[in-house]
Amino acid sequence: MKKDIHPDYRRVVFRDKSGDFSFLTGSTRESNETIEWHDGNTYPVVDVEISSASHPFYTGQQRVMDTQGRVEKFKKRYGQK
Repeated sequence: MKKDIHPDYRRVVFRDKSGDFSFLTGSTRESNETIEWHDGNTYPVVDVEISSASHPFYTGQQRVMDTQGRVEKFKKRYGQK
């Protein structure tokens, strides 16, 4: 590998403020903010708008669309004549 062309890979905390959820992982994202983690170390923190804690698909709040009625309406309007 060439030197000085790759970003630094380090431990970063991603925080979902709407879901009050955060997790520690490796990343190349940079941040000026820091947070003290459960292990007592200080890590950079990146705020995200949505995560598995707040996404409707993962929380079970996803709405299911009624596609059967739409298909029947289409066939009725443009079906075989």
